[in-house]
Amino acid sequence: MALAMAVVLAAALAIFGQSRRALRVPVDAVSVAKVERSVFRDIIPLRGKVVALETVYLDAVEGGRIEQVFVQPGDAVELGQPIVRLSNTALELEVLDRQARLIESVTQLQTYQTQLEQNRLDNQKALEQIDYNILRLQRTVSRQRELADQGLIARDVSDAASDELAYQTTLRPLQAKGNRDQEQLRQRQDPQIRAQIDKLQKDMEVTARKLDSLVVRAPIDGRMTAIDLKVGQNFTQGQRLGEVTKDGGYKVVAPVDEYYLDRVKEEQQAAVRIGGTSILLLVRRVHPQVASGVFDVEFEFATGPPPSVRPGQAVLGTLALGADSEAVVLATGPFLATSGGSWAFVVDEDGRSAERRAIKIGRRSAEQLEIADGLVPGDAVLISDYSNYERIERITLIR
Repeated sequence: MALAMAVVLAAALAIFGQSRRALRVPVDAVSVAKVERSVFRDIIPLRGKVVALETVYLDAVEGGRIEQVFVQPGDAVELGQPIVRLSNTALELEVLDRQARLIESVTQLQTYQTQLEQNRLDNQKALEQIDYNILRLQRTVSRQRELADQGLIARDVSDAASDELAYQTTLRPLQAKGNRDQEQLRQRQDPQIRAQIDKLQKDMEVTARKLDSLVVRAPIDGRMTAIDLKVGQNFTQGQRLGEVTKDGGYKVVAPVDEYYLDRVKEEQQAAVRIGGTSILLLVRRVHPQVASGVFDVEFEFATGPPPSVRPGQAVLGTLALGADSEAVVLATGPFLATSGGSWAFVVDEDGRSAERRAIKIGRRSAEQLEIADGLVPGDAVLISDYSNYERIERITLIR
């Protein structure tokens, strides 16, 4: 009795499990593709945008209020041409105050520099005066001694001149040493003063340029491609005012799925259509940063951009990741989003059901999958959406 119940229970479990892993689906609700040996075209689709080869952004170096706008979007501009003029009363007052303080500092340094030079001259004059006094007194003492010896003048007069000569002779080395010390100090301080004056003058130039920066000028020859300013608008420091692009140089930038990050290389070829004509592009730079599942690729025009190309223009095309080669291939489809290419439902020979089978894929392109294992030419595979089939092992196709 117990054995019979166990058999019944096992059968019930098997039926229950089978019912959970099987599904009935109308044949019209699925898409089927055949596995075949064919040429694998190793390409992926591109949807890019034409951008200028060189773009310079215009930011507000100093914040302020828009007073005048000199150009409009699309206008050609030359290097140094005024683009917009801002006003900033607080900045103007700050600059005036700083300039006044800088001028005061420069004046003080120049006064001190002048005083050092005047001291040098005064010291030199003092030494020259001592030398003059010594020479004069030597002559006086010589004459007075002769006169004193002859009794024509008192000896006290001659002694007084001798004492004055001795004093001046003693004073001279002291004055000379003081002159040397003062000159050494002046020679050390003079370059420092000059350097400080130069720095303050440069600071004044920088301060003056703060006001000059209220007039934003074109950084290059080119064309205004983005500017939307109105008189009276207020902008903070560093806020974007517009952008200037250099004429004649263009490139194409396109996002590519992160799956192909290690397969996109420089110099690979791409083809896009612009104005009804197929244009050849070459991969110029691959940006490895991935954001939202994609990375950016820059392309250059192999033979130069066509005359009709414009910045911001959208282009469609394909990127060749490798040369065409023969392989076992299957059409790509929505099933990849769920299975990741690790399994698929293969239709039986009678076409009435499909069994889940482990597979392995190699390269992918916009239209094809390279089958590395699990499928052979002639197999029919469901390539439609598998989002509800994760736990299903068998699908019955209802006609």
